[in-house]
Amino acid sequence: MKKLLHTTLLVAGLSWSALAFSLELDAAKASGLVGEQPSGYLGVVGTATPAVTALVNDINAKRKAAYAEIAQRNGTALDAVEQLAGKKAIEKTPPGQYVKLPSGEWLQVK
Repeated sequence: MKKLLHTTLLVAGLSWSALAFSLELDAAKASGLVGEQPSGYLGVVGTATPAVTALVNDINAKRKAAYAEIAQRNGTALDAVEQLAGKKAIEKTPPGQYVKLPSGEWLQVK
């Protein structure tokens, strides 16, 4: 019984942590601190503070792991998965947030 309670609390804690992290990313995007890139990864739009850099690095590491798993599962190259993910993320970016153009400049979506 005690082990079940501990496991339940751990899962609940992880769920809340993931939700809080998601809200932090959404806030960073809405504030124009980070944006989507054609590479499939986040980039820092403005000044790279330690907190923003840590957020971007953490999200990008998780994305890379997910992309690698997808590439392996589908027998395709990692860079193909990254590029497709970048394209889809840019297409889904709502107005007011930033995307990086292939030229390297950031564009606020209208």
